[in-house]
Amino acid sequence: MKASTQKCPHEPIPRGGAGLRKGSRLSSLVIYILMAMLVLALVGCGKQESSEGSEKSGSSNEAGESASEEISGFITAVGSTAMEPLVKAAADQFTSKNPKAQVVVQGGGSGTGLSQVFQGGADIGNSDVFAEEKEGIDASQLVDHKICVVGVACVVNPGVTVDSLTKQQLIDIFTAKITNWKEVGGPDQEIVVIHRPKGSGTRATFKKFALDGTEESDKGMEQESSGAVKKIVAETPGAISYLALSYVDETVKAMAIDGVAPTVEGITDGKYPVWAYQHMYTKGEPTGLTKAFLEYMLSPEVQDTLVTQMGYIPITQMKVERDAQGNVKPL
Repeated sequence: MKASTQKCPHEPIPRGGAGLRKGSRLSSLVIYILMAMLVLALVGCGKQESSEGSEKSGSSNEAGESASEEISGFITAVGSTAMEPLVKAAADQFTSKNPKAQVVVQGGGSGTGLSQVFQGGADIGNSDVFAEEKEGIDASQLVDHKICVVGVACVVNPGVTVDSLTKQQLIDIFTAKITNWKEVGGPDQEIVVIHRPKGSGTRATFKKFALDGTEESDKGMEQESSGAVKKIVAETPGAISYLALSYVDETVKAMAIDGVAPTVEGITDGKYPVWAYQHMYTKGEPTGLTKAFLEYMLSPEVQDTLVTQMGYIPITQMKVERDAQGNVKPL
């Protein structure tokens, strides 16, 4: 009798292959979901960084615009006529770069500049002399910003044949003891002395270092500005006066003092004695537009071009320095 091969209807049929395929599909689905979530997360971070970057960029632009807007307003710089041409030229350049800013430059002399800035009538006081030399103000309240150096020359009408004078001859001329050019080796011609007012820094510098502190005589003509002095000396036979080198040109003749000519080299070496710092004083530390303009005055754009082109000397070229008492020492 043959054994039966018929399967029992209750015996389970093996389904292992189908189960594996189903598990594999499930695993793939989970992986796809996880990858999609990762991509979405990365995209979200990218958007956030982009947004933050835009905000930072916007803040940077706003800061730049704000900085630009700060260079605006109105200030006055008053005083030294020796310094006036330089400050005016620098102010023109500065305001052309910063059209919202106004810088008004006026002369009047160093004494006026120091008084005005001390009293609050000007933002900047331009001066050829130290504030400590000015009576009637408290120099401790002013902040000194040394911009450059200028030489002061004894100048005469081009028709004068004398080329050099000693200090003593200068003293005698400006105190009216010598009144004719023939007394110092020149022609028989009257000496016409042109003075600056007592508040002039140029006069103070010339008095201190060319006349050894001797006060000038009241005789002669007095002129308020360096420009007026140059014009009168150029047009008046026998005339003599003093000017900052920044004003000296072919219309007047610069004299040597004790045989030393008023040159840049002579001044920087300390051989020519009649020179002064060009100061810009503020009452307290400067802020805003005043600070920005003073920083511009000390920038290479002014120091390396305008200063030298206009007959002034950068302080960095000096081999000697001078204090408020007039003491000179090598650097």
